[in-house]
Amino acid sequence: MLKLKELSLLTSRRELSSLPDGKLLINTINAHSYNTALKDSLFAEALTKGDVLIPDGASVVMACRWLKAKSQPVERIAGWDLFVHEMDRLNRKGGTCFFMGSSEKVLELIRKRAAVDYPNIKVETYSPPYKPEFSEEDNKGIIEAINRANPDLLWIGMTAPKQEKWTYTHWKELEIHCHVGTIGAVFDFFAGTVERAPLWWQEHGLEWLYRLLKEPKRMWRRYIIGNTLFLKNVVKEMIN
Repeated sequence: MLKLKELSLLTSRRELSSLPDGKLLINTINAHSYNTALKDSLFAEALTKGDVLIPDGASVVMACRWLKAKSQPVERIAGWDLFVHEMDRLNRKGGTCFFMGSSEKVLELIRKRAAVDYPNIKVETYSPPYKPEFSEEDNKGIIEAINRANPDLLWIGMTAPKQEKWTYTHWKELEIHCHVGTIGAVFDFFAGTVERAPLWWQEHGLEWLYRLLKEPKRMWRRYIIGNTLFLKNVVKEMIN
């Protein structure tokens, strides 16, 4: 069973600069993914056996302190922070970035914005079929498209836990040499189809509340029930 206090996490945004080059799987963990991983063994395996795990949630940072965890993050490292760091890095030297996931509409908005924000990056995209499970043919098409592009940076965006499990399961088939980040929500943030919380909310660990207030019907279960369950699971881990 996944235990938050035993995870190896990055502890600050500054550590993103020290990640080694080469094929590297970077995942994020927040309250929702922690809750989900306790019920989904493949998802838990994908998170713990990736190369890098970043604390994408103020609740995870606080829980690590309460649990006296092995890793003690000093700040939240959002998926957006990872995205900006990696894109800036690639833009400085030039190269190809591949976005796999989301709809063609969102990917088109990503291509347009990237052409302005990151002019030295060639962007390639792939919108997979919208279905709960991919067929063997679907997976083959995705893998072939990524390998053919041979990107210098790869983003997978299909929401958790699907994106983490897919990437982990097909890791050996991806014949690539780059950093790979599973950052579903960031696709929408960058495309502008979902508004990210203003800086004040981010800095005070309240981005989740902003999203709840913006989309109560869609987010209430994840944040009201999910955050309560997260506290319950952390307490359970604390006493066991």
